[in-house]
Amino acid sequence: MTNEPIKEILGTPKHPDSAPPEKSNNNDCVITTIPLVSECQLTAATGGAELSCYRCTIPFGVVILIAGIVVTAVAYIFNSHGSIISVFGLVLLSSGLLLLASSAVCWKIRQHKKKAKRRESQTALVANQRTLFG
Repeated sequence: MTNEPIKEILGTPKHPDSAPPEKSNNNDCVITTIPLVSECQLTAATGGAELSCYRCTIPFGVVILIAGIVVTAVAYIFNSHGSIISVFGLVLLSSGLLLLASSAVCWKIRQHKKKAKRRESQTALVANQRTLFG
């Protein structure tokens, strides 16, 4: 019976440079390879959550934006322009706006891809109907 530390898992792509484990004379070093994960496996493992990034950044962006508004307002009420708290408030404010803007851009890109896919599917359907009835 051979002792193989790596068992091949069905569906995992093999890395082209994967080498068998090397054993030295004093058994100090054993090299194991980690299989790469494909996009289909990632989608199956996460349930498709990696495609909904904009849905996650909206709540965080809103919370950070509100915190930035509050901290900046408190800093400017006490006339502490240029202090650490006012800089921190402006950083929170800008990062909240950045998160909201990035989620809006991701949402627009996703909507554009959906429309293009729908249009492509509809074109194929119309072409198929023409060959059947035409």
